Amino acid sequence: MPNLDARVRTVEEHVRRENEHDLARLMKTFSDADAHFDDEPWDEHSLGHDQVRAFYEALFHAIPDLHIDVRGRHVSEDAITLEVVISGTHQGTWRGLPGTGRRLEYPLCAIFTFDEQDCVTGEKVYYDRATVLRQVGLFHEPLSWAGRVVLPLTHPATMARAVGRTLFRRQ
Repeated sequence: MPNLDARVRTVEEHVRRENEHDLARLMKTFSDADAHFDDEPWDEHSLGHDQVRAFYEALFHAIPDLHIDVRGRHVSEDAITLEVVISGTHQGTWRGLPGTGRRLEYPLCAIFTFDEQDCVTGEKVYYDRATVLRQVGLFHEPLSWAGRVVLPLTHPATMARAVGRTLFRRQ
């Protein structure tokens, strides 16, 4: 039977170290054998301590004031799920995009799994990627003024098909 209290303490320590940007202690919350981090919106999977550490280094560089505000916690024998709000300022390069200086704030769901010693084996996160891209200025709602300008320029083939369908339906 898993020690749920120990697992809750591990996740609390994990989030505390993320908020402190204490990479060394953050990595100690992960299992020595099976550490992995899955950023599902980007289909990016970091396997092993070195890749997980590199993920967090890039994240802390890109958002040096990253803060995680836990809004909900759901505990089961198989996993702990957190509902959080991520906030910070995009200051450094992230996914090839230089820092924009724009403020980020978005909800995220994180699922933590554990080994028999109650260490984190994996963290899998889900969030709305479009929200993040909109907040850094890479995505515009199609009906906004910026969206109406950018959409035909970035998706000419899609726009041509849409116009073609509209014209052929009217005949």
